[in-house]
Amino acid sequence: MATSKMHIDEVDTNVSLVGRLLITQFPQWANLPIEPAHSAGTGNALYRLGDDMVVRLPRIPSAVGQVDKEQKWLPRLAPRLPLNIPIPLAKGKPSDGYPWHWSVYQWLEGEDATIAPISDLRQAATDLAQFIVALQQIEAIDGPPPGQHNFYRGVPLAMRDQQTRDAIAALRDVIDVGEATAAWDAAIETPTWNKAPVWLHGDLHAGNLLVRQGRLSAVIDFGGLGVGDPACDVMAAWTLLSAENRLVFHELLQVDDATWARGRGWALSFGLIALPYYQISNPVLAGIARRAIDEVLTDHRDVAFCDFQ
Repeated sequence: MATSKMHIDEVDTNVSLVGRLLITQFPQWANLPIEPAHSAGTGNALYRLGDDMVVRLPRIPSAVGQVDKEQKWLPRLAPRLPLNIPIPLAKGKPSDGYPWHWSVYQWLEGEDATIAPISDLRQAATDLAQFIVALQQIEAIDGPPPGQHNFYRGVPLAMRDQQTRDAIAALRDVIDVGEATAAWDAAIETPTWNKAPVWLHGDLHAGNLLVRQGRLSAVIDFGGLGVGDPACDVMAAWTLLSAENRLVFHELLQVDDATWARGRGWALSFGLIALPYYQISNPVLAGIARRAIDEVLTDHRDVAFCDFQ
């Protein structure tokens, strides 16, 4: 849970605001209890509404485009996917001091994987790989290309080069700069994706996965949804899985070596950029970021050793 505002351009939201929005726009739900919902998300504020709904309000201007995107695409994608995803129930308008459109969603039972332990990571690797494969098999010709709406997830990895190197410099007292730079250099030297764009979630890590009875039950927070290079979703191998279970994940995804290497680069870039930005305001996400960095650097070290041998 965030301890303070995460962004300088973040708008204030609270239970009172949600109540006013509901009274004026969805009075049929206005008498239901409202409470803040735990989330490591950074672009939207969540409020549980009654027992089976959640209100999702963009916090920052760059998240505003996610509302229409999710309203359009999530109902179309959901029937084709093996894990539950959020389903929008209503779309709200700017009102009562809140400047943007917002959504009411179906509530999905479970706790995110930062809180609820996954009992079998091998099974989780299987479930997540099957989800990604199913998502990629959905026709993507009309899907939204990378842009501000999904924080440019799915672009060629090299487009993150300067931002990633700046993050490495910012973490010079925290990580091994030489090792991180070498791992990043290796990632962006891999061949780029040269096939048609595919659907991607864009932000697969423990904070966006729900767990029930020890097993993955749902994938949430589709702010990163778009079509592009599938390596972006491969980063789940390092944001969530152990070295042993990465092998299962890799085998089921059946991605080529270059896509796997770019996925490692995505995980590293994600971790490096998120850690200094969120280490005070969102310690949960900062912890996920630090784990991704450590897993990638360990993996890179092992790959380099095997190549030397």
